[in-house]
Amino acid sequence: MMESVYTVLSILLPFEWMDHVFMKNAFLAVLLVTPLFGLLSTMVVSNRMAFFSDSLGHGAFTGIAIGVLLGSVSPLLSLVIFSVLFSLVITYIKSKSSASTDTIIGVFSSTAIAVGLMIMSYGGGFNKFAAYMIGDLLSITPEDIIALCGVFIGVLVLWAVIFNRLLVLSINASFARSRGIPVLWIESCFAAALAVIVAVSIQWVGLLIINSLLVLPAAAARNITNDVKHYHLASVCTAMFSGFIGLILSYYFNMAAGATIVVLSAVIFFMTLLVKSYCVR
Repeated sequence: MMESVYTVLSILLPFEWMDHVFMKNAFLAVLLVTPLFGLLSTMVVSNRMAFFSDSLGHGAFTGIAIGVLLGSVSPLLSLVIFSVLFSLVITYIKSKSSASTDTIIGVFSSTAIAVGLMIMSYGGGFNKFAAYMIGDLLSITPEDIIALCGVFIGVLVLWAVIFNRLLVLSINASFARSRGIPVLWIESCFAAALAVIVAVSIQWVGLLIINSLLVLPAAAARNITNDVKHYHLASVCTAMFSGFIGLILSYYFNMAAGATIVVLSAVIFFMTLLVKSYCVR
């Protein structure tokens, strides 16, 4: 099946950089992941969840460490499971605790990264996990692409189910409760979706910059849009444009693909910020 997909890509994109299988895989991954980052980014920004999404990267790091510690368990499997559980625990505790949300997230985030570092550094074996800090988009395999297809479909279905209620929740949680919306359940579903995206992407994007892809697209879109429809569309377009151009630039200039994508997203953000400032005048 993948050979047929590769053939179609070669026909549609007859460029030198597309001659390599690893670039085809990376392109397909960008095609599947960036729209999800763009979509989820809108609610991360609207709900002021940038700190929360950053903590998911720290939790994912611990998930990798636990997978390695267990040995027989796939690091990716333990990474996804732990990330989802981590996100659900934070969501539940912050809904029940009187402590500030930032404090709760900060406690979990710092603890998770410390535990992950402690496990990975045991016996002096930390260096072999350094790739997770930076990421390597060009290491994606056909099996990873198939898994991403499943994640792509799953997140889109979940988004279709919870979007309207999540949108009301982003406006005001008390108002959402008054309308009979199960706030904790909706927040948990969204947190779990974020955790899965972070978990499956962190090995390619890198722990150090994964949160940027969940903030910058919507932050840029918010500067130039005034309604929900265009806000989401601009965020997805920003994420996809940054992904595709960043991948190509990283190939020709031999740079880290994840970092290049984030820098492009940042450039777009500052450009939209300038546009916004100019229009306000």
